[in-house]
Amino acid sequence: MAEKLELYRCAICGNIVEVVLSGEGELVCCGEVMEKLVPKIDELDSALKEKHIPVVNRLDDGIEVIVGSNLHPMEENHYIQFIEITSPDRKNITRKYFEPHEIPILEYKCKCPTPTAIEYCNIHGLFKSI
Repeated sequence: MAEKLELYRCAICGNIVEVVLSGEGELVCCGEVMEKLVPKIDELDSALKEKHIPVVNRLDDGIEVIVGSNLHPMEENHYIQFIEITSPDRKNITRKYFEPHEIPILEYKCKCPTPTAIEYCNIHGLFKSI
């Protein structure tokens, strides 16, 4: 069963889908079952963690998410494809997409409690804020 907000990736074509509403069955692309993306945190060495774990900062009028305690590089072949933040009740979602050479920062104006942040690196995969 696919759960709301889970991400899945096709190992053949690279499509990534996010579940909008939970449902029965398997997600299939290119004739194959898609792999569920699980954020990486614990298995990483410190160099990968400091460049990939989203850092959530509270601002006076909202929230800022920066990718990495040392900002992630944004090169042609290695970059952050998106950052997504989700409210604690999982009812509000904001996502920003990036291209190479853009700065991987998402600012969101809200007075909500600190959200969960995820980011997707085109080489190293999915990471979640701690």
